[in-house]
Amino acid sequence: MTGFALSPIAQQNGFRLEAFETIGSTNAVALERAQAGDPGKLWIVSKKQESGRGRRGRAWSSPEGNLAASLLLTGNVDLKSAATLGFVAGLSLADALNAVCPTANFSVGMDGAGNAGAGKAPLRVELKWPNDLLAGGAKMAGILLESTIMSDGRLAVVIGIGVNVVAYPEDVPYPATSLARLGATCDAETLFLALSDAWEENYRVWANGRGLSDIRKRWLSQAAGIGSEVAVRIDGAVVRGIFETIDEDCQFVIRDNDGLRQKIAAGDVHFGTVASANAE
Repeated sequence: MTGFALSPIAQQNGFRLEAFETIGSTNAVALERAQAGDPGKLWIVSKKQESGRGRRGRAWSSPEGNLAASLLLTGNVDLKSAATLGFVAGLSLADALNAVCPTANFSVGMDGAGNAGAGKAPLRVELKWPNDLLAGGAKMAGILLESTIMSDGRLAVVIGIGVNVVAYPEDVPYPATSLARLGATCDAETLFLALSDAWEENYRVWANGRGLSDIRKRWLSQAAGIGSEVAVRIDGAVVRGIFETIDEDCQFVIRDNDGLRQKIAAGDVHFGTVASANAE
């Protein structure tokens, strides 16, 4: 028995769960289920993930004790709308963390997006565009969206979520942290239960006439780095300026150093005084 379970409201609304002790990649298994004709609303979760992946094909392993989960959704959704589900997932994970991990120890992270000072304080996660969660300026979780066309022509979307609960990678080119390092008392099973509950609530808002506006407002209220200096790497080029907002399509809006407003659909964002150095 893995100990993972769905919240009652998730079960009532037709979500299902496959839980594993060890898995190669939760996203890969979810995509396999889609190709086999699964009807969707399926969570794949594992205690340990051995060959996961992040954005741009980067490796994302998950040792036992961390959370590796993927959600398969199918149905009448277009690619443009599906791309915004990462923001639903980020907001849902933030809601879940705030619900079950009440306090943590904080200090400013190397990326410059954390709060000043250190000591015990309410756990406050920040959402980093497009699909990361930060705590104290360091990455604590990541989200990866993938899609495939099913045999009947429908689009299937897989939302992968990885959370550093007990351990974090040290060989990465960005600051990282874990709930355990921050002194937060929470395990992967408890966090997943809260996540399945928060997802149901936020997904219902999103699906209600594609209610992205409400999701966007809440996402912005927890966004990291608004009003601060950023550097965005886009296909080898670097754009520098001030992070203003995300627009109605969830594109990153930056006012560059020439005073021009640019909208960015995809890129790697670096915050603060070390933004230029990190983006090179």
